[in-house]
Amino acid sequence: MVVSKTSGRFTDYRGLVEMDPDAKTFKTIEATINTASVNTNHEKRDAHLRNADFCDAQQFPAITYKMKSYKSAGDTYTALGDLTLHGVTKEITLTGLFNGATKDPWGNQRAGFSAEGKLNRKDFGMIWNKTLDSGGLVVGDEVSIRLEIECIKAKKP
Repeated sequence: MVVSKTSGRFTDYRGLVEMDPDAKTFKTIEATINTASVNTNHEKRDAHLRNADFCDAQQFPAITYKMKSYKSAGDTYTALGDLTLHGVTKEITLTGLFNGATKDPWGNQRAGFSAEGKLNRKDFGMIWNKTLDSGGLVVGDEVSIRLEIECIKAKKP
């Protein structure tokens, strides 16, 4: 509402990262997010985000991302991929870091990543808004994306 930003997260998601951690090269990055799992720590706002004004979780139960290409510069990676949200697919760019790989105390190989990006919600058909008495709008158009990802290497069957 003009004077603050709202943070939230999705609590139900899955993804796939195929890479060579030694060469620091990627083959595949994909993710699927359950839109009904949005959580901003405010029940009424979360219910509104799930309805047809925003995610429309009933009609569009998932957000998906599929990397198409990436570039690296030192430890920084820029991935270009297709994001499908609210039934609309658009290219978005995520910029991030490969934080490294290690073996955990249980013998699993783990890798960590951090990434950020932005999108305009109106590009995905989310146009709902209200004008405040002061003239400002309730909801901004720009959505910042922040990812902190930890992956576990799949064990061969």
